[in-house]
Amino acid sequence: MSRSTAFTTWRRPRVLLYAAASVVALGFFITLEITARRYGLPGPVTNQVQEVVLPPKSGFLLYAGMALMMVVLTWRQRFIAVGTAIGIDIVFFLVRWAVGAKVTDGHPFGNGALWVMLGCVVIALTRRTGRERALLLKGVGLGLVLVAGRKTGDTWLLITSRTRPMVLDQYVATADHALGNPSWLVGRIVKATGPIGAHVLDYVYIQLAVAAVVVTMYQLRHVAAERRFPRHHLVRTFLVIGLVGPAVYMIFPVVGPVFAYGADGGHWALANMWPNTLPPINPPHPMPFDEITPRNCMPSLHTAWATAIFIHSRQGPRLLRFAGTFWLIATLGATLGFGYHYGVDLIAGVVFTLTIETALRALARGWDRSGIQLVAHGTTVFAALLVSYRFLPMEMAGHPWLFGPLLLLAMGSVIHGYVRTTRLWEPKAAPALQPEPQPELV
Repeated sequence: MSRSTAFTTWRRPRVLLYAAASVVALGFFITLEITARRYGLPGPVTNQVQEVVLPPKSGFLLYAGMALMMVVLTWRQRFIAVGTAIGIDIVFFLVRWAVGAKVTDGHPFGNGALWVMLGCVVIALTRRTGRERALLLKGVGLGLVLVAGRKTGDTWLLITSRTRPMVLDQYVATADHALGNPSWLVGRIVKATGPIGAHVLDYVYIQLAVAAVVVTMYQLRHVAAERRFPRHHLVRTFLVIGLVGPAVYMIFPVVGPVFAYGADGGHWALANMWPNTLPPINPPHPMPFDEITPRNCMPSLHTAWATAIFIHSRQGPRLLRFAGTFWLIATLGATLGFGYHYGVDLIAGVVFTLTIETALRALARGWDRSGIQLVAHGTTVFAALLVSYRFLPMEMAGHPWLFGPLLLLAMGSVIHGYVRTTRLWEPKAAPALQPEPQPELV
């Protein structure tokens, strides 16, 4: 009877979906590891295994992953987990200090958080059963997914620089004339604000994952009490954006204005004109670039992730909504002001995010006509944007008063469709019951 029950459980659609997703993810990581090693680079699995002992690249990220894992723990278990992680980090620090090992590349802390997450896997497999085991493994998986996503992204960026020797920055810069070359404008503004404005934007740009953890922890605040995860939350969107986005990098390799038109590009740059001199309107051509700079502009995934944070913060309290809005605006300012992206990259990033978010929400609640139509519309608009940037840049630069509004209207149509569709999906509040009139007592 127990075997029959277990077999029936494994045949459930959601269990099969999780199993299939796990197999696909494992195959993806193995493929990425093999590809990275072919180019003489350590893959995401190697980098993660090394951080069990070596100083991690980002200790903040590991502790953020542990914080996500702890949403399934009780408060007592959370205090034990944090104390254990800090204790392990102190031991690692003392050992490195005793042997004279200097931390030159990475953070001197973070190993403890990774050890705690791995220890929770052992506890789940040896001390938990049934739903409690599954819940703890999901919590650990949530934390490790955040860390693995970062490692995977870093590996993708290295692969793009090695496999795409030609970049399409001239096409994107020419098409960006339709929007008035906002990167050049915002770059001058950031430069005028001095070091304070630049440091604030740089911190927001770098700590995007931390903001995502804050929003996710609010969304998952009831997991420990209810002993289950919500159907959809921010990490799912973050993960899909990070997995799908780099594939577009391979199709449309772009390095960004600070490299292609600025001093950071060195002798590979077309000219040193960012952000003071606008690029000329000439017929664009693919241009060679070095094998170090990532081709990570089209679409802007920082804009995509910041948009996802903004969307998921809308259901929170006022402070969280304010933080989500600030992070989106500051991220847009950083991506343009530091010369990492063109304006058309940001438009593509917004459309990219809304399409993925719609697909994930439709998958969680069940597909219907409105969801299918919006995903198809977003996919069509995103493809049309890439095609127009590649094959119509001169026309876009020559008629900015036509193509500029068209680009904004295309993005606006996806935003409007998303808002209208998701409002229809939100559960309607039941009307308040009115008391029945009582006859007067005589």
